[in-house]
Amino acid sequence: MDFINQHIQEIYFVIFCVFIGIEVISNVPAILHTPLMSGANAISGVILVGAIIVMLKVPEDDYLNLTLGGIAVFLGTLNISGGFFVTGRMLKMFSPKKENSK
Repeated sequence: MDFINQHIQEIYFVIFCVFIGIEVISNVPAILHTPLMSGANAISGVILVGAIIVMLKVPEDDYLNLTLGGIAVFLGTLNISGGFFVTGRMLKMFSPKKENSK
């Protein structure tokens, strides 16, 4: 309970950001989804590089932090690759249809 009392402003801020994020994302039109997804992938890439650099500075015998860092790098990579796959599928939806000539 002390943790909550000491960090109540940060908790309110996170809750506020969640509601603002939901409101902003729910009002994004479909035509803007692909460019925003590409931008988010670029930001995730920078964060992933930073996570790898931080992991390189963790002592070799600190297994807990190495494990948590490895999980974070894996999930970040999964997020980036998933974003690229979704972006590719969205772009295919907007490309003109090719007719088969027989």
